[in-house]
Amino acid sequence: MASLHLPRSRRSLLALGAAATLVGGAVAYKKVADARTRELEADTPPADGRSGADADELGWGPSGSPPSIRLRTADGADLALWDSGEGPTVVLPHCWGCTHAIWVPVARRLVESGHRVVLYDQRGHGASSRGTAPLSIETLAEDFAAVLAARDVDDAVLAGHSMGGMTIMALATHRPEVLAARARAIVLVATAAADLGSGSLRAEWLAANFIASPAVSLALRSPAGHRFVRGVFGTDPARAHMDLTRTLFAETTPQVRAGFLSSMSAMNLLEGIATIGIPTTVIVGSRDRLTSPARADQMVRAIPGARLVTLPGRGHMLPLEDAEAVTAEILRAGQGAPVGARREEAAR
Repeated sequence: MASLHLPRSRRSLLALGAAATLVGGAVAYKKVADARTRELEADTPPADGRSGADADELGWGPSGSPPSIRLRTADGADLALWDSGEGPTVVLPHCWGCTHAIWVPVARRLVESGHRVVLYDQRGHGASSRGTAPLSIETLAEDFAAVLAARDVDDAVLAGHSMGGMTIMALATHRPEVLAARARAIVLVATAAADLGSGSLRAEWLAANFIASPAVSLALRSPAGHRFVRGVFGTDPARAHMDLTRTLFAETTPQVRAGFLSSMSAMNLLEGIATIGIPTTVIVGSRDRLTSPARADQMVRAIPGARLVTLPGRGHMLPLEDAEAVTAEILRAGQGAPVGARREEAAR
């Protein structure tokens, strides 16, 4: 979901108020060892959305370059899609305030392992326009259904990060027939289904107005801008990961950031996900402050037979922080691995 360390209370996203964001971001962070920094940065798309030769060869070029496919929605939004590789299909909706670039390290591994990967920029993000439909969770589900139909997706693994996970759960809630027809398994990465709102209309109004402020974009673009997203990562984050996250969030228009924040604060998808009838894996970082392990537990309790995987020391940006572990779980889901223990801690 969030690419910025946003306001939230002990039980909600919104309580990480603007003050906590700015103060927390200013706290000094531990530097990554040089060898690990080089390893991670070589595998990370820099702030322009590229991931070296791998991304160029697969058509995942720099932000703003022509996507592989354009999809026009009924309300006039122009969605940018990328469709690469051959084999079993994986579709990867991305988080709030970012773009498909967040998924590039995982997507590259999937293509190399013999999979077809469909990426797209959510409406109002990256190379996709906003359209006229409400910036709602239900609209995300309708967009997702349109993407799956346009690319003739069948028997796929759907893996969503944060707001991308909410997109999948919204599909289960609002378009369950599409989920049943198109997917064989679900992987929900660092996300939540409900209880992100503070319960206070004033607090939520203040949070939306804060996130819509041009000052947020200015702060993120400053020389120290990476510090403002430090809180969404776990231990020892790569500087390139923080730079990518803060740049993409700054480039998302304030109105789109605020609109989807309000929608996420009000959503409750628990009833809908209780109807999911395909294997589901929930992945959470033990240090995720935005969609906490408690929210992951809530989803596992709601989804029949769901399996929980906890990544020790990781935060909210799991497709960047631990692309290997996330890829492994997507591959496992696609292989139809039997659901065993409901809770696992990945030994990383």
